[in-house]
Amino acid sequence: MKPGWILILFFLIFPHTLFTQTIKSVEITGNKTFDDDEYKSWLGTGSGSIFYQGLLDSIKLNVASQLSSRGYIQSSFENSRIEFSEDSQEVNIYLNIYEGDPSYINKIKIESSSASLQYEDSLFNEKFDPKAHQPPAEISMFEYLEGEIFNSFELEEIISEALIHFEDNGHPFGKIIVASVYFYKDSINEANYADVYLKVDAGPKSSIDKIEIRGNTSTKDFVIVRELRLDPGEAYSQKQVDELPKRLNRLRYFEPVMEPQFYLNSKNEGVLLIEIKEKQTNNFDGIVGYIPGNQAGEKGYLTGLVNVIMRNLFGTGRAAAIRWQQFNRFSQELELKYLEPWILGFPFNIGGGLFQRKQDTTYVQRRFDGSVEYLATEDISASLFVSTESVIPTESGNNFFTVFNSNSITTGINLKIDTRDDPYSPTEGLLFLNSYSFSRKKINGPIQFISLGLETNINLQRISLSLSGFYQLFNRQIIALGVNGRELRGSFFEESDLFRLGGTTTLRGYREDQFLGSRIFWSNLEYRLLLTRRTFAFLFFDTGYYFRKEEPDSPAFGGIKSEGFKIGYGLGLNIETGLGVLGVSFALAKGDSFSDGKIHFGLVNEF
Repeated sequence: MKPGWILILFFLIFPHTLFTQTIKSVEITGNKTFDDDEYKSWLGTGSGSIFYQGLLDSIKLNVASQLSSRGYIQSSFENSRIEFSEDSQEVNIYLNIYEGDPSYINKIKIESSSASLQYEDSLFNEKFDPKAHQPPAEISMFEYLEGEIFNSFELEEIISEALIHFEDNGHPFGKIIVASVYFYKDSINEANYADVYLKVDAGPKSSIDKIEIRGNTSTKDFVIVRELRLDPGEAYSQKQVDELPKRLNRLRYFEPVMEPQFYLNSKNEGVLLIEIKEKQTNNFDGIVGYIPGNQAGEKGYLTGLVNVIMRNLFGTGRAAAIRWQQFNRFSQELELKYLEPWILGFPFNIGGGLFQRKQDTTYVQRRFDGSVEYLATEDISASLFVSTESVIPTESGNNFFTVFNSNSITTGINLKIDTRDDPYSPTEGLLFLNSYSFSRKKINGPIQFISLGLETNINLQRISLSLSGFYQLFNRQIIALGVNGRELRGSFFEESDLFRLGGTTTLRGYREDQFLGSRIFWSNLEYRLLLTRRTFAFLFFDTGYYFRKEEPDSPAFGGIKSEGFKIGYGLGLNIETGLGVLGVSFALAKGDSFSDGKIHFGLVNEF
């Protein structure tokens, strides 16, 4: 057969392929209880869709099913029809609906499929007598449905709530089955009713008797178990189990932890199975460069950053960190930290550290500190800290004043509330940090200023507040907002006392620690797009404010008031690597051209 005849034969057998008929409109009439928009959402089709034979019957079936689920089981569609346009290319659908009278729930009858049901809780309106082997007559959560129009969606919602109630009260294997729904018409008042029959099986009362951990090759089991804060034999609660991944994620030792599994072993013991995948916890972040001398005979010097963090030493949860940063030829910082967690098995952490800053050729600032942190709950902790600090002016051949030679002792308290679901890339939750410290500072020299009668014993107060919130707008799209404030109070301040603003962790688009102030504020707003669980691209907008009050007109203070409000904006990328989460951002300050932009980068690691 020739190809042309084959094509003609094909169109004779399948004539609908010659042209496509589309739905021009759907008109709803006769409805009283539900509006047109609701019905159109039930049709399964709409204007612009392709018409096919049997579409009207499909629409009737869809609508009747939705009405039945809402208690209208006597609906009909008389005088519903389809009309074609003159060229038969478009179709108008007229759906005339008779909803009928609704059916009201007369009784919800509960049948227990387990003779061992001994669940005594507000879920039931009466206690079960195990000797009589009689199930509870009704479940109080369903009582308010009686007398209401039957709605399968509401019924399913209540069943879901009841199952959650079971799971949160030691019955993770509970079941509720809709055995049947009996619709009938009362011959006396001519009303339609429905009796709902439920089969309830609460399942055995379960407790968490053992915890099984899989996947940890370095981290000790006891480190994970203590973070869970579960008592042996504790009743199973699904709400609490859902919180466990968040607690483990905050350790920052693992890849995002999945929800634990629960099962009964051969001895009928409840076993909580936790599967984890460890990540790199010892991180090295650094870049070092060499700057040659500018003049003949002048030596070069090293510059850069070295940051070593060991956050899970020997799998015990102990942590140590070393940070060295050379800003220029004469300025550098050195910092050492150590953390000993859960002292003697109690929820107390002890930490200590050393910080030293060499500022140009003016002074050396050295601080030793220690702290005790009480882990009140998995979300809330408080700590006491004490530190000693000394500031030593650098000796020079001239008599110019730099800073006072001083010593100080500082005590304070911190409060932390952390409800984030992940410390690296949170999608929900809050992080609140509040700190107050009091410093007693003693000035030891230079003698020429002390002899002028200046105050040598000074009290300083520092107040610190940080609040960060995270909210998922849409799938993989997160809004992150952080607000931070610092204030220093006292009779007068030196440069070494002041707060520093600018750089990667505060105000992007500016140099590290570019601004000094006795009062600073900054905010960070980010729109994040998650590429993987811990990798995301982001746009950001930062604001910053600094204020330094005017000091007495003396070489010891400078006497100049400084104040400013700055903004920075740009884009960046946080990438999860084998070494940790690497953050890179390109930032512009207000008024900067593209060539003036600054690149901030570094590993996002918390000690």
